[in-house]
Amino acid sequence: MKKIKAPTLEEAYEEAAKALGCSVTDLKYEVIQHPSSGIFGLFKKEAIIVASCMHPQSRLHAEPLVSMDKNHILPEQNEKPLDAPAEESTPEKKQYLPEEDEIVESFFGSEYLDEDEGYEAEQEVIVYDELARLIESQLKELMDLSCFDINVVEVDVRDNTALIFIDGEDAALLIGKEGYRYNALSYMLFSWLHTKYELFVKLEIAAFITTQEEMIRNMLKPVIDNVLKQGKGKTRFLDGILVQIALEQLREAFPDKYVAVKTGREGKKFVVINDFNKNRMP
Repeated sequence: MKKIKAPTLEEAYEEAAKALGCSVTDLKYEVIQHPSSGIFGLFKKEAIIVASCMHPQSRLHAEPLVSMDKNHILPEQNEKPLDAPAEESTPEKKQYLPEEDEIVESFFGSEYLDEDEGYEAEQEVIVYDELARLIESQLKELMDLSCFDINVVEVDVRDNTALIFIDGEDAALLIGKEGYRYNALSYMLFSWLHTKYELFVKLEIAAFITTQEEMIRNMLKPVIDNVLKQGKGKTRFLDGILVQIALEQLREAFPDKYVAVKTGREGKKFVVINDFNKNRMP
């Protein structure tokens, strides 16, 4: 059995065949890790396989009994003439191959695969942690260049989302009146991180999101009551992050209804709630 690493699976198969002295078609292999180009070139992964030869006896028989130099005969042939008839395989030799097959089968058993799945999950966490540190370092540089007194920048990356927490003396100024600076910063971060790393963004500055979520929750109470009575309803016009917060809370409250963001004539947004359209029999 051989563990092979290569940039691609095809190269890994070729390397395994060379190492085992058999053709690629005679390989018995398990793919431990598929190759990956990573996230825009970062955290690239090689292909990893574990392989054995399906017919090891053919490989054993293919080995020369005599070295290329006629004056140097292999030790096991010293007492045998070159033209001596081949001896029959002994019972011990016949038992070797099944034992090797059992070892190979046990190597590819469920216990090994479970361990590999755990390894891949661990590697994914490592990639996310490395990416989080990289984004956090770049955000700190950005905050240092700004005119705001910000001393806390923390980033965590989970499930393709960058969770960003920012705090400091000027956190309120960074949020701005009615959250207009918060919205601008959120759009800027999303444009950067989604384009470069294909990540979504959830930004929290001080306790801004927590406060807004509580405010929207209180604002939606009469809307929810009206939907329970009438079967449908809508919110007032909302700006920026408030639209997303209201959408999430209403979808949580009405998982079986149609909940979506609509845009009015003046470009203002609101959330509507009603029943899904159903095909009715004439």
